[in-house]
Formats: sequence, structure tokens, C-alpha cells
Amino acid sequence: MGRVAGKVALVTGGGRGLGESAVRRLVAEGAKVVITDVLDAEGEALVTELGDDTAYFRLDVTDRDNWEDVVAKTKELFGGLDVLVNNAGIADFGGIADFTYEQWDRIIDINLNGVFNGMKAALPLLRESTKNASIINLSSTAGLQGYNALSGYVASKWGVRGLSKAAAVELGPENIRVNSIHPGVIATPMTEGLDTPQEHVPLKRVGQPDDIGNLVVYLASDESTFSTGAEFVADGGELAGLPDTQLQ
Repeated sequence: MGRVAGKVALVTGGGRGLGESAVRRLVAEGAKVVITDVLDAEGEALVTELGDDTAYFRLDVTDRDNWEDVVAKTKELFGGLDVLVNNAGIADFGGIADFTYEQWDRIIDINLNGVFNGMKAALPLLRESTKNASIINLSSTAGLQGYNALSGYVASKWGVRGLSKAAAVELGPENIRVNSIHPGVIATPMTEGLDTPQEHVPLKRVGQPDDIGNLVVYLASDESTFSTGAEFVADGGELAGLPDTQLQ
């Protein structure tokens, strides 16, 4: 028996990166997983590899009708839903003066509205769950502090953090937990090609996708049934302080 045996999870952006790691870890621990993405080839390849405990549906998280359709298919295929992992997101760099209105609207629509759309669409099934329903929203260290030339990303990830807390307060009496995960720099396609030296981070390394996938399993499992409205940070110690600073 795995740590999430018998549970049904839906993961957005599940075709690669952090979402793929979450899918693999959840399946390894006994869950049935609906993989959603706009990357059809990656999502379908993952189902081919992982087998009948998974399914892939194309999902644009900004499309509310698409959400309703995917949730309905999840119930039809696996009988319900116990875990929602809102992982899909993008990052756009640019100073405020140069950041276009179109860029702003797109990043807020995907990173923040997409999370709200998912929670709203999934809520009827999560309310039916008898297996300690859990919503896991992927924020970022950018949901805890500011970063230069990332105003849209920072705003969206602070929004995810706040939305998670508000939802946790609202849904707690229904035994639906809502938590946010705040990764630092992780080796994924999103960070590929970026110069990401980690000398300022106490652990002195970039994180790996499974560092986040393992947190997803914990929050999906019954090991975390008293955790809601919380921030789970996995950043190598970046937000703890500057490791090489010495008192004079």
C-alpha cells in the first residue's frame, strides 16, 4: 500500500517539469492520476509509460469550459477526485516599463486565474471525497519576496499564496485542505538556459523536480491531515538568509 493508495489526483501542467515529477511520485505511491497539459505529446507519452493508473486530457487552465469537461471526464473514468495539484504556470521577464499589457494579462490568467478556475471546477468532486481531500497550489519563493524584472510572475504567485489561504479558511470546515508550495530555483524546462548560480543559497545547489514531487505526495497523503493554509518552502534555504554574511 502506497502513501496515497486509492486516491485520485489531477495535475495541471503534468507533462513535464514539476508537474511530471508530481505525477510520477503520486503514481509510485498508489494514486490514479489525471495528467493535464497543453503539451499533448509529453502528456500522452507519460500515460504510455505509466499505464492504466493514468490518463491524459488536454487542458488550457484559462478555459473554464475546458475545466468543467476535464473534471467530468475524471469522474467518469476514475469515479471521483481527491487531490487537485494546480501546477501549470509560466514566467515572463521584463521591467514594468517594458512589460506589455498583453504579457500582464496572460501571466495573471494562467498563473492565478488558472488556479481559481481549477479549484472552482473541482470543488464539487472534492466535496464528495471521503479521503481527506487536498488542494495543492504551486506558488514560488516569488510568492514570498520580490524579484527584479519579474513583476507579473511575482504578483501572480503572491496571488496564489493569498488565494490558498482564503480557500483554506473557507473549506476547512468541509475537511478540504488547501496549501501552497514555494519552490526556489528548480532544474526544469522553465529554468533551462538561465544563469542560476546558487552560491547565495545555504545548500549551494539548484533543486531537483523530485524535491517538489515529494512535497506534493506529502500534502496529498494522510500524513498531512492537520496542515492547511500553510506555505511549504523548498528553496535550499534561500529565504533563510545570506550564508556568507558575518557579523563585524
